Amino acid sequence: MKKPLIIGITGGSGSGKTTFIRELRSRFSKKAICVVSQDDYYRPKEEQMIDPKGIHNFDLPTSIDEDEFVNDLKKLMDGEPVCRQEYTFNNDMSQPRLLTFDPSPIILVEGIFVFHFLRVRQLLDLKIFLHAKENLKVIRRIKRDQVERNYPLDDVLYRYEHHVLPTFEKYIKPYMDEADLIINNNAQFDMGLEVLSGFVENFLATVHKQQAQKIQLPADMDEPSSASR
Repeated sequence: MKKPLIIGITGGSGSGKTTFIRELRSRFSKKAICVVSQDDYYRPKEEQMIDPKGIHNFDLPTSIDEDEFVNDLKKLMDGEPVCRQEYTFNNDMSQPRLLTFDPSPIILVEGIFVFHFLRVRQLLDLKIFLHAKENLKVIRRIKRDQVERNYPLDDVLYRYEHHVLPTFEKYIKPYMDEADLIINNNAQFDMGLEVLSGFVENFLATVHKQQAQKIQLPADMDEPSSASR
């Protein structure tokens, strides 16, 4: 398989990465895009850093197993499938699934540290940054963590102020200038989605054309030559 196109998508917590990626994937076949989320590479809770209040901080680069993250991406780039257990954010109400990542023409890598991790950033062919106002990100974070992850409101607000926001300022925002495309998602991301969808569609069309040319024999090879009869 030709080297896949590696697209990295980052942005602060609550910027809309998950929704954006879901909409993008819905426009193409399942075999066209493989999504690898940094979230499935969290280290176990007992290995996480603890802040001065005794709260585990999952919003640091060290909270992710960077080596496994990079190794799995390289396997996919080499055409090897990858299996990994889903990370459920310590939610006792959620049963983790066994995830299978299959090699695809496009590998989409998402997460808050995909630009910060140098070894990941060096693999990216296209870098996308989703951005939104802080007040909107807080609201989205509250809705997500309370409903999907079963976190108490006080815990969500504490983590946002003391973990999430400092991490955004130190490890995410500084890389905004390195993005090839910045998508503001204060109200909607429709235009940014159209731009990226068009780029992906053109890339896939090129891949399909090259594949068709590979399996098509030249005219002078259709019949054996008289000398070989």
